[in-house]
Amino acid sequence: MAVTRENSGTAGVADVRVSPDVEGGGGGAAAGRRFRGKNKKPAWRRAEGAPVSVVRLPVDVSDPAVRARVEKLFCAAWSLKRALQRDARARVEAYGAGSHRRAADAKGWRSELGLTRAGLEHAAYAHLESSGHLTHHLSKALGMHLADEVWAGVDRHLFPDAAGKRAGRPQVGSWWGFTRIPGRARSHSRERKWETFRLAGTLAGHLAAYGSPAMTTAMTTAMTTRTSARTSAQASAQASAQATVVAAAASAADLEGRASELTVADALAMGVGSAVLAQPRRLTAPAGPSGSASSGRRISWWEHTGPLSVVYTSAGAPDLVLAVRLPQGSGRWPYVAHFLNRPHLWHKIDLVRRRKASAPGGWTYEAHLLILDAGYASPATRARRTRAAQLERRAGADGNVSNLAVVSAPAHLPTPPPGPPPPGRPDTATGADTSGDSGTDSGTRVGGEQVAATLLTLTEQETARLAREQRKAKGRARALERSRRATNPGRYHPSARQEARAKRRAGKGLPARQVNLPKGPRIATKAGVAKNAYRTDTLSRGYHQTRARHAQAARGFTEARQDRARRAAAQLIETHGANLVIEDCDLRTWTRLWGAAVARFTPGMLTAALAREATACGGALLRAATTPTAMSQHCLCGSRVTKTLSVRVHHCDQCGLRAPRDLVSAALASCVTLTDPSDPATARVDYTRAAQLIETYTIAGLQEVLSASTASCPPPAPPAGTDHAAATTPVASARRSAGEYGTPTPDETPDPGTTPDRRTRNPDYPDLRDSS
Repeated sequence: MAVTRENSGTAGVADVRVSPDVEGGGGGAAAGRRFRGKNKKPAWRRAEGAPVSVVRLPVDVSDPAVRARVEKLFCAAWSLKRALQRDARARVEAYGAGSHRRAADAKGWRSELGLTRAGLEHAAYAHLESSGHLTHHLSKALGMHLADEVWAGVDRHLFPDAAGKRAGRPQVGSWWGFTRIPGRARSHSRERKWETFRLAGTLAGHLAAYGSPAMTTAMTTAMTTRTSARTSAQASAQASAQATVVAAAASAADLEGRASELTVADALAMGVGSAVLAQPRRLTAPAGPSGSASSGRRISWWEHTGPLSVVYTSAGAPDLVLAVRLPQGSGRWPYVAHFLNRPHLWHKIDLVRRRKASAPGGWTYEAHLLILDAGYASPATRARRTRAAQLERRAGADGNVSNLAVVSAPAHLPTPPPGPPPPGRPDTATGADTSGDSGTDSGTRVGGEQVAATLLTLTEQETARLAREQRKAKGRARALERSRRATNPGRYHPSARQEARAKRRAGKGLPARQVNLPKGPRIATKAGVAKNAYRTDTLSRGYHQTRARHAQAARGFTEARQDRARRAAAQLIETHGANLVIEDCDLRTWTRLWGAAVARFTPGMLTAALAREATACGGALLRAATTPTAMSQHCLCGSRVTKTLSVRVHHCDQCGLRAPRDLVSAALASCVTLTDPSDPATARVDYTRAAQLIETYTIAGLQEVLSASTASCPPPAPPAGTDHAAATTPVASARRSAGEYGTPTPDETPDPGTTPDRRTRNPDYPDLRDSS
């Protein structure tokens, strides 16, 4: 008898049903064993497109006994997942070796090998039952979810995606890369059913247990002031001073009783800068429920209304209870209440660990709670997005290796009158000025009010900070290499200098000096493969601490850059609106050619943040293919202006427009229309709208706007005091890629003579960095 798994919701809820025997379904199912039957009720499914969000809840493991049990839980989960990865790799290799069986009946061959989701789940059950010690820490539900994670990698290898591409063969991961134990989703169709990790308690109970005395005093003072004023007004109307004293005393006594019953709404009413919670340095996990309810049913964690805690229940050991630590300031309380004050939206919890050198054991632990709602947005963010959604503008963006150009104009432009252009406006066909007036003043005024241009670049301070962080990262990398060589000296050759010194000492008859830190290459075979795998090296405690600090710095640096991208995207959308078009470029080509510059500026991270912010505002970031548009090779007037990558200034002999090529491309992107918004190949440049831009704002006005970058949006600096990892080697280059096809177009063949410093090669290139 075999068991298959039915998905009941896209977020991981699953039920198990009985199916007929399948040959070689993976084993692990004993004869006559009973399984859960088919659902009698319709399975719960999350609505398609319904929002979800995740909040990270730090858990307290300061108790050595609790920390030891959590570490054992991760060790057991890693042992099971590693065994499943080895099983999956062996089955994949067997599946690939059986070419005749695969050609005859691929599905039957996979089923016979157990190369299915159910087969890997049965393998997990078999490992749990045969090991014995794993059942003291892991439940079968956790084993099933670990098997599902392994199957996800196998599935990507066996079956191609929509683009026809497949992933490589599944590999066995490392212990240091195992950072998450997946939990089971909560049942939304059956009450009191939440296996593996669950969140017990309430936000009100947490506030009652760890409420700040300052909050109680502030709320009591505020209520006393309001009550005294109201009572004084009533006493004045009654003209009785004694009634005022009696009423005030009664109000004070009532306030003393209410001070211990502060609610979440009271905490939300606190001003910014106040402390809502006063949690001790070491939190104590609440005791497990005991006793029976009035109905005779045993009290469980579902009745727990005290502080929030993560509870893991396993049949082989007592419940593991982890106290949750919440932000204490009032500024974060709306965020906390959005996620934790609605228990009916709680869906799933994963237990995650993060490297931290200063933490006991070298790890910190978090519970990632998934809720069935969108993430929190502050009132200021909602107001900003509402204003951006009301902007009737069309914007175009041009992503680059070291900058991001955005140009926008009103969505509705006046139709140019028929006949010759009016005085002061250039002829779009010849570029000749009909009055001899350059039109700079009118163009600057009109363009400055209705046409906005932004060039987002790295500031000098950020460039210096990246260089400083790079030096720190290189120092940590050298320390790691020295530590590895010092603990494994027999696996490295001595350097040429060390060998020469040994020969000199031998020639003089001196005793050989022991080399504790060989500086030569790794001992390898003739094929260049290391004789001893790196994973078998002996690593010292200092090595692990240094690597933890390195990982912590890298994580902090990445989070700071993601925050920078979000802030920059918010400012861009607020200025240019939520409807943008950008070239559909393949960042893999940029990374292959100019990886250091891409790592510095992270154009992909900025573009992704721009797309998310545009969607949140009700708009969209559409992508236009480069082949049918060729925006970097055309002018607003429609003329083709061929440029190589080394030419960074656009100059059209037809209309006289001279401006940075990135901003001109962004202006053309604002004129792009797509027949199918989901297909970049249907993009075409609407040169009629481009002509309207020229007719409305003049060449001189557009040139001034594009050259001055009127809407400044400098990238915000990361918060002070944040640890950052180093970026790659800073390179002051800004090159253009051809697009998504992986090879440059004929008009944008990379110039072998292009140097990193574009200003040296192009003296006319203006300084577009915003100094505000």
